[in-house]
Amino acid sequence: MKAARSLSAEKEAAAGFSGILCSCFQLFRSFRFCYNEWYLRFLITMKRAKKVPLLFVAVLMVATVVGCYPALKREAQRPEEALRQVRFFSPKFRDDMESDSLTLAIRRNLEYLNRLPPETVFHYGPHDFTRQQVRETQEAFLNLLSEGLDPGQLNREIRKKFRIYCATGRVGDRRVLFTGYYEPIYEGSLTPDETFRYPLYRQPDDLIKIDLSLFNERLKGENIVARIEGKKVLPYYSRYQIEVERALRGKNLEIAWLKDPLDVAFLHIQGSGRLRLSSQKDLLVNYQASNGRPYRSIGRYMIEKGFVAREEMSMQAIRRYLTENPGVLEEVLNYNPSYVFFRQVENGPLGSLGVLLTPGRSVALDFKVFPKAALGFITCQKPLVNDQGDIIKWTEFSRFVLNQDSGAAIKGAGRVDIFWGSGPYAEVTAGHLKHNGDLYILIKKP
Repeated sequence: MKAARSLSAEKEAAAGFSGILCSCFQLFRSFRFCYNEWYLRFLITMKRAKKVPLLFVAVLMVATVVGCYPALKREAQRPEEALRQVRFFSPKFRDDMESDSLTLAIRRNLEYLNRLPPETVFHYGPHDFTRQQVRETQEAFLNLLSEGLDPGQLNREIRKKFRIYCATGRVGDRRVLFTGYYEPIYEGSLTPDETFRYPLYRQPDDLIKIDLSLFNERLKGENIVARIEGKKVLPYYSRYQIEVERALRGKNLEIAWLKDPLDVAFLHIQGSGRLRLSSQKDLLVNYQASNGRPYRSIGRYMIEKGFVAREEMSMQAIRRYLTENPGVLEEVLNYNPSYVFFRQVENGPLGSLGVLLTPGRSVALDFKVFPKAALGFITCQKPLVNDQGDIIKWTEFSRFVLNQDSGAAIKGAGRVDIFWGSGPYAEVTAGHLKHNGDLYILIKKP
């Protein structure tokens, strides 16, 4: 970006400096620093400075262009579009949680990596790394944690030993949108009655997943979920066909029954949960498959219909409105044609990598553009909640995380879903979190 006018003499530089600063600020707004803390310090310095050499301003402008990048014009489709290597102004690595949970999450991650073939390749933006390099990254990070370094020492070691990548964000907005999910606990029954009437289904035998690359190499990584009827290959039943038309009735697919159709719907959204049976024993259920239909946000639909104001939207607001207005319940739930099938598990909740999720440490990303099992670092906001479960305020936080899960709504380079565990705080946070932040991915330098 060029200044509005050129300055012909040294003495004009001081007189026209305010104009140059305006141009610089416009440039900074266009590129939006990856590193907010550094950006704020820059603005404060510029405000206080009375006289700054023109060359210094020019250097800052060049550093901005080299160190950052413009917002995406379309959703990232490939790994090289989702991550950019950070070469200047890396973030301050501060963690708001205890290190034991991070050590646990990394060790669970290593279990997954150890199961993979040695030739497995992971795509970190434009760069490829082997399974062994990813393992060495996380083993090296475990060693750093065991050394008991102070924050300053840890930051220096990370910058010295690790490459840092920054997520490119959403279309038109370089920042990442963070949401949350949790493990709900609902009352359930192994047999239906007048109270427990809403089934939770396991995967049907007639649901098949077709790898389209078998028909055309250009469709590598693409697949469809279908059913076969006679000589026809058809889309699998939609939510409406399953819930209203009872397409799966009589096929003995029920795992358990719940009291409220909203409990079933929220289990579909969360992907796992605990069913508290009358015997006080918990039945753990986890995502097994979906019907392959596109996911549509019922929250967005309710906003468009005027049921809930945008600024008031949350999981709790959805439940409250639909409980008070049962006449639109079917309309709202069936707006989303996607349907989830579950399996019973002994331990949970399990992420898409087949490892136990760690509250606050496990995140869901789009596996199509981000490397599975990657060690990450996030900056965002979390709520402070009082004893009544009300949010008092939101506060900034940052921490290390692991990419261990995926989700139907988590697509592209600008979405992160944080697993918060179970309990009242997890439910409140998962229900209300919808804040911007930053995502970084780390890999040990070759």
